[in-house]
Amino acid sequence: MHVGLTPWDFSDPGASALAEQAAFAEAQGYASFWLPENHFNPNAIPDPLMLLSGVAAATRRIRLGTTSYLLTLRHPLLAAEQVAVLDQLSAGRVILGVGRGYAPDMLKAFNVVPGEKREVFETTLAIMRRAWEGEAVEVGEGAAVTVSPLPSQRPHPPIWVAAFGPKALAQAGRLGLPYLASPMESMAVLESNYAAHRAAGAQHVTCIPVMRSVFVTRGARETTAVCELLASIPRPRAGAGAGADSAVNDWAVVGEASFVRERICEYRERLGMTHLIVARLRAGGMDRNRVRESVIELPGVLA
Repeated sequence: MHVGLTPWDFSDPGASALAEQAAFAEAQGYASFWLPENHFNPNAIPDPLMLLSGVAAATRRIRLGTTSYLLTLRHPLLAAEQVAVLDQLSAGRVILGVGRGYAPDMLKAFNVVPGEKREVFETTLAIMRRAWEGEAVEVGEGAAVTVSPLPSQRPHPPIWVAAFGPKALAQAGRLGLPYLASPMESMAVLESNYAAHRAAGAQHVTCIPVMRSVFVTRGARETTAVCELLASIPRPRAGAGAGADSAVNDWAVVGEASFVRERICEYRERLGMTHLIVARLRAGGMDRNRVRESVIELPGVLA
């Protein structure tokens, strides 16, 4: 199984700090390193491709992924060129996770009508794929252009679609592209989402990526403490009356090595998961050294 991860420490979102984490992840045996895209907040990552170019220079093997490269905000030809440049720069290591964006204020800031985002997304992606095929793309009456360079991976890097609601799932399925599950939904919701994705036309898609927050603990006391911390943040909850451990482990994987191994096996059996993308623990108060130690331990746990 492919195991990748996002940065586990966003206290410094600068290029050198992220490249250092990626190089460390590569040394631990992780297969991919992922950055999101977000705007207008203190730790924003508005251009993940630019930061991943720095990661590419600091690494040799690890694949470079975007969890949500927002196509709605970009000119399709420029986006196609920039993705191709990163794929060339990294010798074909890009995995392009694409999205539409959901925050109305962000979309409006980029002159995107929220109700038209799915149509804009699909049109942009179609033009990008044509450009990567080497086709001449019309840009006006009697005028057409071809993109150069083309991606190192032919015809283009793998494309995954970040999707959260039924319309987005249906669109990803109709396009025949893998659906990148977020670290937010419960196991039951994921099963329903993957069924909807297949029913919409993705029944032949064999790549099934899932993002999960994962933490390897060292005993029952630490497991309870971490689960209580995570249970205090706004996230999907288990049914009424469930303890913190069971509630958190409906949308995350927190426990000792044997539990983590068994739980990941359950994801593979129930969802057919082929790619696990380990997401950072979105909770304040976590000891950074312990998070880093869990990052070190996880590949051995899943080996």
